[in-house]
Amino acid sequence: MELTVNLNYDEVVKLIKQLPASKIKQLKLNLDDKFISSKASKEISNFQKFLLECPIMSDKQYLEFKENRKLFNQWRRIIESIKESCYYILVYHVKS
Repeated sequence: MELTVNLNYDEVVKLIKQLPASKIKQLKLNLDDKFISSKASKEISNFQKFLLECPIMSDKQYLEFKENRKLFNQWRRIIESIKESCYYILVYHVKS
């Protein structure tokens, strides 16, 4: 025979506080760090579920991504170079 009871966390804490001190100590021993860490490692967080269910890039998409990244980096270097040139022109012009 099995009985299932749905209790929220606060209700469980309230019940535990009603136990005698010896039973609370026994409960603490049963819920040691090893048990807690093994249980936590089996649970999957919402973020982990999201990562496992998210779409994955195809090889073609990944190659396109790498190419775009390369082009954006080139563009950024060109813009930085232009900014430096404009700065030197302005500085030279102000000194003249």
